[in-house]
Amino acid sequence: MWNKRQAGVTLVELIIAIVIIGIAVAGVMQVFRVTVVGSADPILQKQLRAVAEGMMDEIQRQPFAATANNAASGCARDTFNDVLDYNNYAPGKICLVTGDEVTELSGMTISVTVVADSALGIATAGDAYLITVTTAKNGNVFSLRGWRANYAKGVSI
Repeated sequence: MWNKRQAGVTLVELIIAIVIIGIAVAGVMQVFRVTVVGSADPILQKQLRAVAEGMMDEIQRQPFAATANNAASGCARDTFNDVLDYNNYAPGKICLVTGDEVTELSGMTISVTVVADSALGIATAGDAYLITVTTAKNGNVFSLRGWRANYAKGVSI
């Protein structure tokens, strides 16, 4: 006598299992794809931040009082001798102080604005400057703001 109860999997059950597993794998692969596509962004953000911080440090080390100087050529900043010289600096590329382009950062741009800021509660307008440095590459933008006060007049922020 044959046992009518057989063990095993039917073809229909097997096809349903394959479809369910396929959908699950497709979902997991979609998560991996999103993760891999965005994995370079932190590196780019760090580069944008490092370039902006370097420029901000360079600007804030300059004397506050405007003094006469020679006009800079190209994207060189070697003749900049006060904070206001950096206003509207936007060479369209990243350069060293001497004007040499940093080719490893091609495609990255930087722009600087320096404006008098009296919103800090400082009595005399023009005793502090708001400095904004913006770096960008491939649609990613990083903006850094800082201030420079006229310490010679005893102004502090």
